[in-house]
Amino acid sequence: MKIISDPFMLKEHLKKSNKSIGFVPTMGALHEGHISLIKKARQENEIVVVSIFVNPTQFLAGEDLERYPKKDDADKKICELAGVDILFFPSIENIYTKDEAKVCAPNLRGYVLEGASRPGHFSGVLTVVMKLLHIVSPARAYFGKKDAQQLNLISLMVKQFFMDVQIVPVDIVRDSDGLALSSRNVYLSKTQRAEALKIPKSLYAASKLISKNIFDAQKIKEEICSILDPLEIEYVEVLSRDFTAIEKVEIGNTIILVEVLVGKTRLLDNIWL
Repeated sequence: MKIISDPFMLKEHLKKSNKSIGFVPTMGALHEGHISLIKKARQENEIVVVSIFVNPTQFLAGEDLERYPKKDDADKKICELAGVDILFFPSIENIYTKDEAKVCAPNLRGYVLEGASRPGHFSGVLTVVMKLLHIVSPARAYFGKKDAQQLNLISLMVKQFFMDVQIVPVDIVRDSDGLALSSRNVYLSKTQRAEALKIPKSLYAASKLISKNIFDAQKIKEEICSILDPLEIEYVEVLSRDFTAIEKVEIGNTIILVEVLVGKTRLLDNIWL
């Protein structure tokens, strides 16, 4: 595995190859969810590039940028064992200058749900993803479905900027207790971890209602909220896959999304129907 930190060096290195490139952008603290992305990229491409970069522009003031989990040595070993060809490991100075152009999130889809409580977050996400995609120039880039709004906005950006890359969604990976894997799960105490299990439990209850032909979005949201109580709910929404409001679940075109705070830890989860 080759480790490169300089974007121009990486671009030059990749230009020499005519092989298909699969790209997995991450912020490190890798877990089985990230490994599933790498495995998918390995199956579908001749070269696999993984980036590890904790992007400062997507963190708001007072968020967890400084304490975001870092496991650099372990991450490098995980990438090596997973068959990664190139690990892109840039510094902030490699990616940003003092006077930056940036991508702005859409005025509507970028400022609802997570974007409502974190204004500007998705502009930071889209800016760094745009940079990384231009550096790597992959045929395919892999993103987890857990961050469904992020996935939607990145797909929208690629389409609207006529970018020549396929965005590949990959299913959520869960721990044995059902909690969706997240680098932020390490913040949870034992008690908080037990409380967080209400999240997958609520989504399972929603799927049970739907299996009984109860498609009313409001009834489903009420059931989820009752199970999540007394956790601090940021949002519970039933949306179409293009992130528009719907009154009834449409099988094949619906996402149920949940965001809660467990202590000070923000956790996301969803189911695609």
